[in-house]
Amino acid sequence: MELRLLGPVELSVQGRTAEVGPPQRRTVLAALAVDTGRPVPADALIRRVWGDDPPDGARRALHAHVARLRRLCEETEDPGHPRLRLVRRSGGYLLEARPDQVDIHRFRQLAGQARETGRTDEARAALLREALGLWHGEPLAGLGGQWAAQVREAWRRQHVDAAVAWAQVESRVSDPVAVIGPLTELLDAYPLVEPLTEALMRALHAAGRSAEALNSYAAVRKRLAEELGTDPGAELRKVHEAILRGGLAGSVARPASRTPVRAAPEATPWPGAAPVQLPMGVRGFIGRGDELARLEDILASAADQPAAVVITALSGTAGVGKTALAVHWARRAQQSFPNGQLYVNLRGFGPSGSVMSPAEAVRGFLDALGVPPARIPAGLEAQVGLYRSLLAGRRVLVVLDNARDAEQVRPLLPGAPGCLALITSRRSLTGLAATEGAQLLTVGMLAPEEARELLVRRLGAERVTADPDAVREIVGRCAGLPLALAIVAARAAAQPALPLAALAEELRLTDRRLDALDSGEASSEVRAVFSWSYQALGPEAARLFRLLGLHPGPDAALPAVAALAGVPADRARALVAELVRGHLLTEQPAGRYTFHDLLRAYAAELVATHEGDGSRHTAAHRMFDHYLHTAHRADALLTPRPTPAPLPPAQPGSAAQELSDHREAQAWFTAEHPVLLAVVGQASAAGFHRHAWRLASALTTYLDRHGNRRALIAAHTAALDAARRQGDVAGQAEAHRGLGLAEDRLDRPEAARTHYLRALELFGEAGDHAGQARIHQHLSRMSEAQGRHQQALGHAHDSLAHHRAVDDRAGQSAALNHIGWILAQLGDHQEALTFCRQALELAHESGDLNGEAHIQDSLGYILHRLGEHAEAVDRYQQALELFHQTGDRHSEAAGLLCLGDVHGATDRPHPARTAWTQALAITTELGLPDADPLRARLLERLGPAAADATAPDARQAPA
Repeated sequence: MELRLLGPVELSVQGRTAEVGPPQRRTVLAALAVDTGRPVPADALIRRVWGDDPPDGARRALHAHVARLRRLCEETEDPGHPRLRLVRRSGGYLLEARPDQVDIHRFRQLAGQARETGRTDEARAALLREALGLWHGEPLAGLGGQWAAQVREAWRRQHVDAAVAWAQVESRVSDPVAVIGPLTELLDAYPLVEPLTEALMRALHAAGRSAEALNSYAAVRKRLAEELGTDPGAELRKVHEAILRGGLAGSVARPASRTPVRAAPEATPWPGAAPVQLPMGVRGFIGRGDELARLEDILASAADQPAAVVITALSGTAGVGKTALAVHWARRAQQSFPNGQLYVNLRGFGPSGSVMSPAEAVRGFLDALGVPPARIPAGLEAQVGLYRSLLAGRRVLVVLDNARDAEQVRPLLPGAPGCLALITSRRSLTGLAATEGAQLLTVGMLAPEEARELLVRRLGAERVTADPDAVREIVGRCAGLPLALAIVAARAAAQPALPLAALAEELRLTDRRLDALDSGEASSEVRAVFSWSYQALGPEAARLFRLLGLHPGPDAALPAVAALAGVPADRARALVAELVRGHLLTEQPAGRYTFHDLLRAYAAELVATHEGDGSRHTAAHRMFDHYLHTAHRADALLTPRPTPAPLPPAQPGSAAQELSDHREAQAWFTAEHPVLLAVVGQASAAGFHRHAWRLASALTTYLDRHGNRRALIAAHTAALDAARRQGDVAGQAEAHRGLGLAEDRLDRPEAARTHYLRALELFGEAGDHAGQARIHQHLSRMSEAQGRHQQALGHAHDSLAHHRAVDDRAGQSAALNHIGWILAQLGDHQEALTFCRQALELAHESGDLNGEAHIQDSLGYILHRLGEHAEAVDRYQQALELFHQTGDRHSEAAGLLCLGDVHGATDRPHPARTAWTQALAITTELGLPDADPLRARLLERLGPAAADATAPDARQAPA
């Protein structure tokens, strides 16, 4: 029996195709099959089949489709062979099948085996041939909806990767003619995928058909230019040049210079998609020929440095185009870095002062590289070690934009041969040249002919050549600064009837200057150029631009912009669009907005000059209210609990953003937390002390769950300072709680206990039962971890008493479960059972899914000790489903270990081994080392050889 997804969704039994049913039922089957062997919650199935806005009858329809599919599996059972089974789990469904019974899982298995070291080319080719033979057309053919489209696109990329790998080894071990037909067919489907063209060109050349290979290059170059406005990548150009010279035989001869050739060993692929973080390139990029050639030479010279990463630092004044040059070259060189491109704006210069710390930057890289929060170590040194370990054996480009100094950059440099770090800064980073051997390039102003060409590209040759004197004066007064030239061009393009001579005269008569942001340099007439765009704005848009000078950055979403201006969201959208059209604001993905540091400085000057103290104070108050009230709402969605103290009403015009569920709250915090951290400091400095500590408090759960301990310390240090200056007891208590939690997570128990006890004292002074309850909960957990169970039990009972004082049902549930768990550790299982069952009732009332999962896990543990094995299994399965639903992977693995133990105790070795193997796979995915207690227990049960069976071949050991 075989389930096919790589084509039409089909169920095959002994070569006969069984009728599955209509497209909706096939989508249900596919949605289960992609998670074969794992329970899929009903809500997740509904989203996959009907999208985010399902019809009222979706759940009933799902049940009907599942019932029919279950009967189909039973009716098509193949005697003597493993069959598919569709079983219900609490709240969802699970499809039981071997991986080789589902073609997409078999495909991945074969492709993974082909990547294993030690295999011959013949063996690799055979494995990849079998993998590609599983494809029977468009994957999930005939299925509609967003989920199917996303899955289909991801599988297509895997198909192309496997096809390119097969073509490479097949050409070496067999007749290269054999790969030409399949590659040509794939190129018809994916005409812009350059690795396919490269593989085809190699095969054609090896088969003696070099003219056809060159025609293929010409065709793809034309398509790239017409559809994407770009040139072929470095690797494809390399193959083309080698064929022209006749030097392509098996592998391409390496030119001496200016060809992006990497000498590092064959890159190890990522288990998932490679990170591609480069921003969009600048439209109409012009000039910089010498700088681009130098960068090409540096990349080519990497072949002479096999033991070191290549580091290049671009320096130059503000607005000179360092970022544009770095991004333009990086996009050209993408093919030389098949394992991905990382990018971060380090915010080294800007009036907000919100310089990104190395810890924040490396955390962002680890997120982009797919490292789960549970795997990220606490300290910066350990995080850097993990980051560099992940890059080992891979070719990755790391772009570090807008760096302040060498110390900010050093922890972010990869340590692996084959990687390249490209840095931009307003300062010449000579320290990197001295200690890391960095290549330094200075980016100067555009030459007059390059500046003129920029205007030609933006305005057209006819208009520019019509008045050469005006163009010459504009170029001179903009001093070759690309940012200024772009704004002049934008204004001219918006007024096609305006003579360029009028613009030149206006610029000549304007006597303002934008002072340099650093090092005493002057940017000539840049303020005058900015003033043109500003003065062309309507009154409301001009006011919004000024007020944006109050925002700390690095970017802002539309609701925050609306709050800052005190206008409705629709009106803010129209005003922002006006600023974007005038090149005074840049729109980023996901509806966020930012502007260049020079423009931020200009806006800050304007708001200080044209808005009075009262106006600035009121606008800042609205902005702080918006962020605080939205963060407060998001935090309540992450952890259901009553509000310890109600917030003061928000200012008119500062409405909180609407968030409906846990998922939206999580997404909002992910997008906004860099802004929120900056707002905490800004609010404290501006005298909004209560905003500072309350916002830090609302950030605590998110930062803690994502392992961002240093940000937690920074936020609560600022909060504690603000609360002390205000004499605010509640604020000081919350800040000490946050600092205690951060120290606790950093495994500094004495420092943590000091903060916790001070917080407990202050919460008591303020009469805050909810605060005291949470502190006792923290102290109970710390005591239990240290083996002080009686002390832990006392704190847990105190926590319960305080939660009851404020009728916090979710808090009571957590405290009751903790009491039950500690009693179970002390051997009092019947009493533990009573407490945990009470906890479960309250968890149901409060809707705390993660809390319910932990309670079900505790009940499974207790019932197992009481000999109630069947019920223990059911409790563990319910806990596992909830852990999976809430994304708590570590707890899911721990629960699977315990489930396996129950099966083992009841002489059921097969399900026991299945549960332990699944748990071991999760610990491998999380990157836990063999020494981790959970993983060590699993290896003890399965044997050390099991680690090799579950370890992806591309995964690096953590540092």
